Amino acid sequence: MKAIGIDMGTTTISAVVLEIEQKRVLEARTIQNRSFLKTKEEWERIQDMSVILDDVQSVLQELRTLHPDVKSIGITGQMHGIVYVNREGQCISPLYTWQDGRGDIPDFAGKSLTELVFEQTGLKVSTGYGLVTHLYNEKKGLVPEGSVCVCTVGDYLGAFLTGRKKPVTHVSNAASLGFFDEQRGCFRTEILEELGMKRSILPEVWDTCSMLGTYQGIPVTIALGDNQASFLGSVGLKEGTLLLNVGTGGQISLLSGRHFQAPGIEARPYIRGKYLLVGSSLCGGRAYAILEQFFRSYAMAAGAQGKPQYEVMAQLARKGREKSDGMVVCTSFYGTRVHPEQRGSITNLSGENFTPEGLVYGTMKGMAQELYDMCHTIQEGTGIRVERLVASGNGVRKNTVLQEIFQEMFEAKLQMAPYEEEAACGAAMSSVPAASLCHPF
Repeated sequence: MKAIGIDMGTTTISAVVLEIEQKRVLEARTIQNRSFLKTKEEWERIQDMSVILDDVQSVLQELRTLHPDVKSIGITGQMHGIVYVNREGQCISPLYTWQDGRGDIPDFAGKSLTELVFEQTGLKVSTGYGLVTHLYNEKKGLVPEGSVCVCTVGDYLGAFLTGRKKPVTHVSNAASLGFFDEQRGCFRTEILEELGMKRSILPEVWDTCSMLGTYQGIPVTIALGDNQASFLGSVGLKEGTLLLNVGTGGQISLLSGRHFQAPGIEARPYIRGKYLLVGSSLCGGRAYAILEQFFRSYAMAAGAQGKPQYEVMAQLARKGREKSDGMVVCTSFYGTRVHPEQRGSITNLSGENFTPEGLVYGTMKGMAQELYDMCHTIQEGTGIRVERLVASGNGVRKNTVLQEIFQEMFEAKLQMAPYEEEAACGAAMSSVPAASLCHPF
């Protein structure tokens, strides 16, 4: 049986045709997400939803032409962000992405919205979470006129393809918006109303991977959160396996049969009543990209061409690993979920170890250390043993030194995810309920 999976990421849009029984990708497409909009505000991160829809429909049509016998379509996409929808089911706003920083702006008598929420309710929420974004917009008069509902990018695509006027959201996406009770599977509406939000703006929540409707006669399944789709496509329902993802951000995910939360650790609804215990670093692979830009800028200042420096950095990383000279790099350049004010640092410097190779290797180790510390928190609180690592995302797939660092730090064997388009493959699997029981390896 063939299924299409669509993944609308922050920087790329991917789609696959997956042969479910053979666990084989028959077709794959990845294009740049060209929808980011320039704004006057440094903290604002928004995308043009119409551009995303045009690109998705183009790729979808190409895959359907090549494989007219596709039986289902599954969807996933970047979590946390929101769009506004009107009564006719039309998107009337940009996509406010998970990177949006308005929740941390000290616009309320010197305090940020996230601080006000904590003071008033005791809940810790993060900027970039969709309902934090909406609360800020509500208080500042920025909600588009005619808005009747908010939803994620995946929710809207599902509604758009199937002609639904009001989107619905899977618990995996609903939880990503914030103010969600994961154990009860519903929004904390009393708290939201106390904060001045109308519950009517919230989408309907489903807890199963059910069919939304059809697109050109093909069943379309409710969108799964991208973290959950990546786990499904990389690990399935296998316990004791830690999924490491290094892309624009960094993330660890571990399957659990019970709810557990701690500072910096979320319990995200998964499928079949399970949870993913998740820790996320805000910088992740972006730390390495920032370092590459640093070296490229220096090369240009020195008269060289502004070529990408990743190949040179890979050689430097290997030399830095062989020397292991002790430079310590903290890569929280954009803060953390728990401490958004925190910034990166370089310590334990000496005249001998302050070298380019030390900086590259130290940055990689810092990226890994953030994720390791989160895993340690989970293990301390749950007793779950990590027996194996599965890694996904180009930030680690293309970096052998980082793979070695992870193996050494976690003291476990590392295996790359079987599919490069793991979230899109997970989305395809979610559209075929029996496939969710299968381990992808």
